[in-house]
Amino acid sequence: MSATRVRTLVLVAVGVAAVTWWVMQMIVGRGAATPPDVPGLVVLVELVIGGVVLSMGWAVRQYQRGKRPTLDPVRAARTAVLAKASCYTGALLTGWYGGQALSLLTDADVPGNLSRAGAAGLAVLGAVALTVVGLVVEHWCRIPPPDAEEPRMARGADLDPTAG
Repeated sequence: MSATRVRTLVLVAVGVAAVTWWVMQMIVGRGAATPPDVPGLVVLVELVIGGVVLSMGWAVRQYQRGKRPTLDPVRAARTAVLAKASCYTGALLTGWYGGQALSLLTDADVPGNLSRAGAAGLAVLGAVALTVVGLVVEHWCRIPPPDAEEPRMARGADLDPTAG
């Protein structure tokens, strides 16, 4: 599994924000009502998920630093996958709520749109936090490459003592 690139996440967030802004402009332009406020629970859930991912990643980090005696390899793999999923989910949500905030700000003269844009902006901050946590935990889950100068016997590549 390759490392997630920040550039890719930014492109995802910007692309989703542009599409969300465009769709909201089309819907509101045709007379439909703007979406309701983003519930505060959204930000709370984003932060809770980020906290869970961070705590799982911390266990992997402690194991790699030798401060934790054992770690189930399946748990480590699941943590890495969850970190990658958090990166992309955070980028998608950043674009989704960012597009909503931009759309609402462009119609700021409509009563209530500023408070809706503020709520969407808070959701953007929570989504960015989720993305950053995912990137950090993904970095913690990387396995360091074997040392190039390490002797073959120490790596276990040549276990036959009779080989010359």
